[in-house]
Amino acid sequence: MISFLSRRVVYMLITLLLVSVASFAIIQAAPGDYAEIIAARRAATGAVITQADIESVRIDLGLDKPWYQQYWRWLSRAVQGDFGYSWAWRRPVGEVIAERMPLTLVIAFSTLFFMYAVSIPIGIYSAVRRYSLGDHAASFIGYLGLAIPNFLLALVLMYVGQQYLDQSVGGLFSPQYADAPWGWERTKDFLAHLVIPVVVLGMSGTAYLIRSMRAAVLDELDKMYVLAARASGLSPMQLLIRYPVRMALNPIAATLGWRLTYVISGAPIVGVVLALPDTGPLFLNALLNQDMYLAGALIFLYCLLTIVGTFVSDLLLVLLDPRSRLE
Repeated sequence: MISFLSRRVVYMLITLLLVSVASFAIIQAAPGDYAEIIAARRAATGAVITQADIESVRIDLGLDKPWYQQYWRWLSRAVQGDFGYSWAWRRPVGEVIAERMPLTLVIAFSTLFFMYAVSIPIGIYSAVRRYSLGDHAASFIGYLGLAIPNFLLALVLMYVGQQYLDQSVGGLFSPQYADAPWGWERTKDFLAHLVIPVVVLGMSGTAYLIRSMRAAVLDELDKMYVLAARASGLSPMQLLIRYPVRMALNPIAATLGWRLTYVISGAPIVGVVLALPDTGPLFLNALLNQDMYLAGALIFLYCLLTIVGTFVSDLLLVLLDPRSRLE
């Protein structure tokens, strides 16, 4: 077990290093840089900008050096917790991200909890009561969840909430609680606003997991060891939980890292539509403004969350399936 965990940690570190190199190179490959954006803004005010002025700004920002030198400078500081300076925000990257990352983590893990808490019971029910009215209803909702884009579902829920429920939609707080200190009333308001982002981000993943759980349980129900356990006199509920459900959870647990990746990748667009104060819109604006240190740090953190999710999936598989320990 110790050797297994050690290997996984080493793989995580190597993957993070490769991801940081790839993300930094991709950001650098985009045409133009932040110096040209600054020059364009100054020119829009009527100022006369020459190429020498652009080169001067580029030198001040350190953009005149090759990308690998810029990457090494960023990496050497990142391992010490310094992710550089955000030119667009004119603040250290760490401070900008620290303000929004807690809300991002709350949304991401709330969405994961919603997906698994809803999909696993419904998937089990659909498998045990196959071709029933509930099974057909779950399949219909699942197909809708897979077919409807996240941003469209967000717009529909915002319209319904505003038009028929008379609720404040968009963002994570009502106007009167946006700048208020944390307390019970602000917490209730936050939880009420959290429902729509969680449902929007988790709808498609929930639909996929329902179908996966149903198929996995159905596949286990017809196997010989289940028939032998039923003949031994176990109650239907004990039989279901101890054998088919336990084995069916293996592929579900293995997708934890993928589901976290899906939630994070869908967050920027949904965050813009719902005006969420998380890192989604921040990341999108950093890419548009070529604020490379901020964008690179966010990509690095997103990949870190994904790798941690995959690591947790591996641990869950070891706990659920003893065969994984032998392998």
